[in-house]
Amino acid sequence: MKILITGASSGLGAELARQYAKPDNELILLARREDKLYALRSELFELCKSVEVIIADVSDFQPLQEKIKTITSLDMVILNAGISLGHSSDSDNIPTIEEFENLYRVNVLSNHAILEVLLPLFKLQKSGKIVFISSLASLISMPSSKIYSSSKRALNAYAEGIRYKYNKYGIKVVNILPGFIKSELTDKNEFNMPFILETNVGVAKIVKAIKKNKREYIFPFRFYLIIRLLNLLPSFLREKIVNSLS
Repeated sequence: MKILITGASSGLGAELARQYAKPDNELILLARREDKLYALRSELFELCKSVEVIIADVSDFQPLQEKIKTITSLDMVILNAGISLGHSSDSDNIPTIEEFENLYRVNVLSNHAILEVLLPLFKLQKSGKIVFISSLASLISMPSSKIYSSSKRALNAYAEGIRYKYNKYGIKVVNILPGFIKSELTDKNEFNMPFILETNVGVAKIVKAIKKNKREYIFPFRFYLIIRLLNLLPSFLREKIVNSLS
């Protein structure tokens, strides 16, 4: 299987690469940090059929697309690249418009920039799998993570539309909504993160869901259940609880 993984230089992306490093797999690892990417390539080179590296900033769309166009066949793309501004208890900290724009470029728009190139290829092949890495944060918008949550909620809607439109071409879409998994993203958070998973454990769950072609996979279940219960409450009561937790 030939797999493209974005945001592959660290965190979930690097661990996804490690768990897909099998003798029959060809990996294409995309990220902007060249040193980390080549170190990962050296680590995995003898474990799988081949490892290719693409150095690209997913927020710089034109060169990103030019590099994606060099891919002539592909079985699966895992759209993992993402950033966070960090979750802080200081809810009065207002992100700048530049931070807001950059987060949306990475978390939302870059996915379409990549798929604009790959979807015609998948249609021509009459096969392909698209994996989006969203977040449980998309299901409830905490005051300290409103921009991140909104970007992931937008990603959910986009993934749903892609699934509906391209299912008839044999293209499968998997949307993953994880809770807290140890990574550079969660290292920015300044609070106790409930049900946080070790990186390898969280990624193993993601890989299993991808193999099963789960349309949407949300975990950990206990965390998801708490959010579902919060969303069932009257809005005034939910607001009080959310503000007390912020």
